[in-house]
Formats: sequence, C-alpha cells, structure tokens
Amino acid sequence: MPVSLQVQVRSVRFDRRRLLRLARAMLKLIAEPSADMSVSFVGDRRMQRLNHRFRHKDRSADVLAFASREANAPHRFNLAGAHLGDVVIALPTAQRQAKAAGHPLEEELVVLLIHGVLHLCGYDHERSRDEALRMRRKERLMRRRLGPIGRFVRPPKRSGPRRREA
Repeated sequence: MPVSLQVQVRSVRFDRRRLLRLARAMLKLIAEPSADMSVSFVGDRRMQRLNHRFRHKDRSADVLAFASREANAPHRFNLAGAHLGDVVIALPTAQRQAKAAGHPLEEELVVLLIHGVLHLCGYDHERSRDEALRMRRKERLMRRRLGPIGRFVRPPKRSGPRRREA
C-alpha cells in the first residue's frame, strides 16, 4: 500500500478508506503514483516535541513533513517510487484552525495534507518569496483538482454504557 496511516489521538475517528484514497489521489496529482508515504495525526504535545527536536522551535505546528529524499540515504534509495517521507498533522491545531476559518475539519486536513505532501516533494515556502508563491500556486491547483471532499471525519466512539432516556 503506498500510504500508511497512524492516528495517535482519540478526539475523532477517521474513515480510513476515504482518507487513504484521498492521499493516493494527491500522490497521483504530483506525478508520484508509485511512491509511498505515511500520514500521522498527533496531539499538540507530541507535535511540539517533534518541532522542537527537528526544527528547534519550542511550539506546536499544524503540519510537519519529513522528506526521505532529502535525507542522507544510499544512492539507489532516492529513486522514484521509493518512500517520499512522513507527514505529521497536529489534529487539535487543525480543529482550532478549521473553527477559526469557519470551514469543516475535513477541508483543513486536506489543506494541511497537500502542504505536507508538497514539502515531501521538495517545495519549501521558507526558502524564498518566489518559492513560497510557487508552492501556494501548486497548493491551490491540487486543491481544485481534488474536487469535492467527502466526509472522512467521524465523532469519537462513546465509551461506557449508554443511558436510555425514559
């Protein structure tokens, strides 16, 4: 399977099949259909630790991308079709951003996932103003090409016995 999914938060449940299909569609849009990647959803504390360890910024972030092709790896590892890398999304931050923007959580997660995938492919908005514009254009293009996004976030399962109303 080209995309693996890890969910380390319990505040929502995902329709894994729809989410994986969406991630695969993104790989096709960036001309990497045979590549694989992983997507993880974490809490803010975990994201803060990752951001501090790898970017030396002691705060949470909404999305981090760890590109395998930029890592020091054996020569043949960096061929097309190999592991692109890992996208990590802070779910609580995404929830706050979606609420502030007035759109569904799914829409925010799609935006963050596109952003992370582009980072895996070498786009970097922090490199220069021109690169930031190039990345922003590509993000908008990918979002348009994905079309309508179905629901893939569900409320968490209820724990404990249910009370019946009389």
